[in-house]
Parts: sequence; C-alpha cells; structure tokens
Amino acid sequence: MTTTTAIRPATRRRNRHLPLQVLLGFLLVYFLIPFWWVIVNGSKNAAGLFGGGSALWFAEEIDYWGNLAQLFSFQDGIYARWLLNSALYAVTGGIGATVLAVAAGYGFAKYRFGGRRLAFSVLLGSVMVPTTALVIPTFIMFSQLGITNTIWAVILPSLLNPFGVYLMHVYAREAVPDELLDAGRVDGAGELRIFLQVALPMLRPAIVTVLLLSTVASWNNYFLPLAMLSDNRLYPVTVGIGLWQGIASANNAGGTSLWSIIILGSLVSVIPLVIAFLTLQKYWQGGLSIGSLK
Repeated sequence: MTTTTAIRPATRRRNRHLPLQVLLGFLLVYFLIPFWWVIVNGSKNAAGLFGGGSALWFAEEIDYWGNLAQLFSFQDGIYARWLLNSALYAVTGGIGATVLAVAAGYGFAKYRFGGRRLAFSVLLGSVMVPTTALVIPTFIMFSQLGITNTIWAVILPSLLNPFGVYLMHVYAREAVPDELLDAGRVDGAGELRIFLQVALPMLRPAIVTVLLLSTVASWNNYFLPLAMLSDNRLYPVTVGIGLWQGIASANNAGGTSLWSIIILGSLVSVIPLVIAFLTLQKYWQGGLSIGSLK
C-alpha cells in the first residue's frame, strides 16, 4: 500500500504536466518548420523549387555549392557587401546600445538625482512606442542634417535601446548591493573605479543579454535602412534580400532561378545569429533571470 500510495502522486504530477509538454512540443515544431523549410529549399535549384516536389524535403539534386556560387557572384557579388554592412551595423549598434544601456541602467539604479523618477517614467513610456513609428520623424530630422543615405543614418538610431536600459536597471538594482559600493567608497575608490571593478563583473549576464538583443535587433532591422538608404551598396542583408525578392516577384518567368539564391541567402544571413546565441548561451540564459535575485 505504501509503494502504491507513493507512486500515485508522481503519476498525477506527470499527468498534470502532460498538456504543458504537448503544448511546448507543438510550439517547438511550429517554430522549427520555417527554419527547416529554408534549409531544405536552399539546396534546390529552380527545377527543384517549382517541380512540384515536397516543400519540406530535399529534391533529388542537392545543390548547395552551386547556389552558394550564384549567391556570391550575382550582381558582382553584392551579397557579400550586404553581409559586411549588416555586420557593421549590428556590431556597432549592438555594442554602442549596450554601453549606453549599461551606463544609464546603472545610473538609474544606484544614484539619486533630481528628475530621476520623471526621466525613468519617460523611459518606460518610450518602451511602448514601436520603433517603426519613429522612422519617418527620424528620416525628416536626418535629412535636415544631411546624413541620410550614410551608415550613420542606420547606426545612430540603433544606439538607443530603452528596453535594454530597463533590463540593466532591474538587474543592477538587485544584483549589485549598495553596501558593496559604499565599502568601495570608504576605501577611497572613485565612482568610475567602483563601476569598472566592482559593479561591471556582477552585471555580466545582463550585459551579454542586452548585447545579444541589441545586435539581433540591428541585424534584423529592415524598415529603418529601407527608409534611410537609397544606395544599394549600403544596404544590409535584410533590405538586399527584399530587393531581390521584389525583382523575382516582378519577373516571375525570368526570376525562377533567383528564388533559389534568395532562399539560400536568407539561410546564410541567420547563421551568424545562431553562432552568436550558441556561443554566448551560458551568459544570456543567466541574464534572462533578470529580476529574480533578492
């Protein structure tokens, strides 16, 4: 009787978690299907794409290398330039946004100054404003400054990350004890030294999380560079692939071969992000628990 009684609660717990496990499994499949579709169809030539075969399985002829050669040679190899542009925008914007978010979030969390609550309230309000709603006003302002169609028109707006400031504020408030900062001040350390040697190592998980979020947002940015740039040599890979898609859609008969390199180009464009997430996984998983420390 004792063994049976002990088994029943465990069985009930497993049964209670079963619907959640089924839901998670469904969501996993749902999110992986588009990625699998890109992997499969990136290997097909025009005949394989439009030959009536299964869209979720490989064709008889797998031609990754041929598609890659076409991808990096089409239009004088402009795709490689687009990748470098995306890397420039993502790295510069990601690092810059992270630096500003760390400084602002730490300042809001650990310093008391006039207008602090009002400024933080404005910050929280700006989190609710969609970035696409700010593109046109930003374009008008930048056009008056004469910096549209330059890399700065894409980089400068990417430096502002209100959500990153909020995350850093929450994490710094809980993860960095005020007593530790006071001890550093008693020992004669300056504020900059306390920040760099005491607070910054404790903020590492949150810093990596904000860096990844900012970098991914800059890499995937589409509407801002589309509005700001007119020279296709300055396009990031997102806008460049969109340009090719428009060409292929406008010329269905002659654009069938272009769809193969568009799909493979989409696959290649996400590989750097996958590598970044897998490399920094242990850090950003810790940063996702922001606010749980007491």
